[in-house]
Amino acid sequence: MKILSFKSGHDGTVAGVDCLDESLLFSYEAEKNSFPRYTPVTPDTFIDAGLWFKDLPDVLALSGWSSNSTDHVTTSGAGYFGTGAGSETVGKRTFFGKTVEYYSSTHERAHIWCSYALSPFAQGEPCYVLLWEGALGDFYEIDRDLNIHHQGQVMTAPGTRFAFLYALADPEFPISGGELRPSDPGRLMAACAFGEQGPTDEDEQALIDQLLSIDTATDPLRKSSFVNSPFFNIGKDSQRLKNLATKLSDAIFKQFHQFAQTHLRDGHPLIIAGGCGLNGNWNAQWEQSGLFREVFVPPTTGDSGCAIGTAVDAMRHFTGRAKLRWSVYSGQSFCDDKIDLKGLTASELNLKSVAQALHDGKIIGWTRGNCEIGPRALGNRSILAAPFKAETRARLNRIKGRAENNPVAPSCLEEDAHLHFDLKNPSPYMLRFHQVIDPDLGAVTHVDGTARVQTVRRDQNAFFYDLLTEFKAISGTGILCNTSLNFKNSGFINTTSDLGHYARQVGLDGFVAGNTFYEINNI
Repeated sequence: MKILSFKSGHDGTVAGVDCLDESLLFSYEAEKNSFPRYTPVTPDTFIDAGLWFKDLPDVLALSGWSSNSTDHVTTSGAGYFGTGAGSETVGKRTFFGKTVEYYSSTHERAHIWCSYALSPFAQGEPCYVLLWEGALGDFYEIDRDLNIHHQGQVMTAPGTRFAFLYALADPEFPISGGELRPSDPGRLMAACAFGEQGPTDEDEQALIDQLLSIDTATDPLRKSSFVNSPFFNIGKDSQRLKNLATKLSDAIFKQFHQFAQTHLRDGHPLIIAGGCGLNGNWNAQWEQSGLFREVFVPPTTGDSGCAIGTAVDAMRHFTGRAKLRWSVYSGQSFCDDKIDLKGLTASELNLKSVAQALHDGKIIGWTRGNCEIGPRALGNRSILAAPFKAETRARLNRIKGRAENNPVAPSCLEEDAHLHFDLKNPSPYMLRFHQVIDPDLGAVTHVDGTARVQTVRRDQNAFFYDLLTEFKAISGTGILCNTSLNFKNSGFINTTSDLGHYARQVGLDGFVAGNTFYEINNI
């Protein structure tokens, strides 16, 4: 039995699951291949997905969705909310002339089952799930028989409350409101690193209390309601915003931590789902909390994992199984197409040559195999550089069109991670912040002394591991700067022609595509 699953709305994705061997065949995100960020499913994505099927799929699955307004009236599939009765739709549909099974379950369930299926915990082991995102902020337990038990709601819309502060401070965000920008949570998370520690003053506490007390299910956050706040339009680069961002982040986490401490006492492992799972500070705090035997955050914790989640939910319904064999490199395959060689020197790929170029201070685009699922570049669609100089971070950020002091993540040989970072467990998906303990890593050490680390094993990504090993042989350090390879506001680059255009546009020193190393001749 093969399942073809679609995620509606932004972060559109098409995923395939083979129930026979319980494997993820692919997860194609519509934004990948240089389409705009947060793109819904496109004909390109659908056609690419169809290449996996010699015959039509046995099950057509649709991840539930709804409008983003407070009433969530307009729905797709089974809708947005619910895990109990009424949260599934089962039937049959005609699909290109073939009658197939049809399955849809809610957006809420899609998040839960994606994170559960990708987690390392065996089916039958009870787990807690924290789902926190733009609308939901709840804890659940999945029992031995795959039943979902709602443990309680901590707050609605933690992600929206967090992101709203950035819009409130930004004079460019209209007072009339509108949908919050999908990029604002990440921008506010970056601002947190620059916040100064200290007691919360009266104005800060008043705004935090107001933001956390609003019932967003009935009263959406509106900028016009905060015109009298001293933080209204104070500016994106204001130190007061950065200080408040840190304190609001701590206040949100504190509420969830207190609930878990009070109600989740059985010591089950914790699985994190939803867009707030991309917050590396919160992930690190859960790991350090001591409340759970283990904490797992999947690389597709955001909405891009929902097609996988609904496919797994359908598999659970039809087969009783809900675990997958999977790889983080299950995205679109790289297309090594024709390229204009003007101004380029092409040579057969040699890892020592690339490592030496990186050690010499060059910044290199790096593409290998299938792209990553989820938003983090993990060594298949990356821009790489040496990790030592702060000037390298500034140049990388200029290439990316970001502020020069924005953080740049490191990728590190797993066996060496403890030499450079306060890190006890592997971090293969670059989703947690850790303190940097090596003073020589100026390019990857953020202003608060942390880095969002990816650890790399050879069985995880052999080619990238070997490049890190070659770089260590030259430099003594098995670490590289690793940031995503994409045009601004677009998904990962996926063709050599796009990569060549991008490299010239932003000023890379070279790039690897397929088995070729292209160096740019700067005259």
